[in-house]
Amino acid sequence: MRDSCGRGTREPQASSNPSGSKVVSQSRVTRGKANDTLVITGKNIKPNLAFDVFPVQRSLLLSDGTIDPNFTNFGLAWYQSDLQADKNGRFTTTIKTILLDQIFGFDPDATLAPLNTFHVGFWFNNPNSAKKCGFDPTHPTPFNGEHKAGQVAMITVPDAQTKLGPLCTNPNNNGTCNP
Repeated sequence: MRDSCGRGTREPQASSNPSGSKVVSQSRVTRGKANDTLVITGKNIKPNLAFDVFPVQRSLLLSDGTIDPNFTNFGLAWYQSDLQADKNGRFTTTIKTILLDQIFGFDPDATLAPLNTFHVGFWFNNPNSAKKCGFDPTHPTPFNGEHKAGQVAMITVPDAQTKLGPLCTNPNNNGTCNP
């Protein structure tokens, strides 16, 4: 994951948590017959902080958790859910949809061929929430319902061999995923 102030790391730091405790975010995906279930939990988050969850085509991290110097953008993104920390700095959300090995989007009007989104990230819902992290709130990202979000707060790390995100559990040898 990427830490809550946008620095590349495998273990998020408590950048937006006034207590200084380590921010912990975990996710678990369970394969279903018709769809999958993703449960995301977090603790030691700044109380009442809001995020927005997206599966995305690309991570800005390398497999060692550092920032990819060749990263240009997240590619195809699919808005899934809001995350809201409670007054104790904890959150849990459950998403039921197609996730493992088959999540994709396309747009024939834009001549966009089907693209998989095997990474999961969440963005600060309010651009001002990311201000302490050096984010300029006058330049929001489109990663919320209003299309005025902050920077990415946490995102998955690609597999070292396949370069695919963790939502691909059955990779081929050519960098694609078996559905």
